[in-house]
Amino acid sequence: MRRSVSLFLAGGLAAAPLAVPAQASATTTTVPPAATVAHVKPFSKFKISVKHTTRTKRGGKITYYVRAKNLGPFYADYYWMGGQVPKGVRPTLRWGGPKGTKCTWEGQWFWCWGPLRLEKGKTDWLNFQLTLKPGTRGTVSARVGVMSFDVDQGMENIDEEELKRLGIKGYLWLKKVKTQIVTPPRPGRTWTPPPPVKTYNPPASHEETNKKKDT
Repeated sequence: MRRSVSLFLAGGLAAAPLAVPAQASATTTTVPPAATVAHVKPFSKFKISVKHTTRTKRGGKITYYVRAKNLGPFYADYYWMGGQVPKGVRPTLRWGGPKGTKCTWEGQWFWCWGPLRLEKGKTDWLNFQLTLKPGTRGTVSARVGVMSFDVDQGMENIDEEELKRLGIKGYLWLKKVKTQIVTPPRPGRTWTPPPPVKTYNPPASHEETNKKKDT
């Protein structure tokens, strides 16, 4: 259930423009905008921290280390970690997360989810590494963090059509990060190459292929 819902919701988000929220605030989405819900604040707020590769070579790698802390007021059990990856990358990435984590990647949207709920005050994590296509130049951007939805207790097994009818409210807690692609200059000019990016080496099963292969 959770996997199919994640694909459905991520697809809906990808079709809509996304603003980049400030830390400790969220972009609100309703999938789709049907019914009005009584509460206006999210069940769980997230604090996002990201470390990533800031400079790399053409055809090089970019690694993201994402951490999401649940600030409450309640536990979170309908949330996904990941986000919008850059364009111009190869259609296979490597990732690592807590035991039981699963992932899916379609278009620019890469999302992962675990089997357990995240209690208030606890932190979840996700690491993943992309490889640039040789022709990608300039600066590439990603928006990484959390997508969460306010699903009431007892609604965990509601099907997609019912979620549509109810207009379940969702939130994006994303941080925008950029990576500069460094190109060697013409012969005779001095330059400082970027530091090498180590290959991220999770278990062999922790690879995901873009199902649309449109990166």
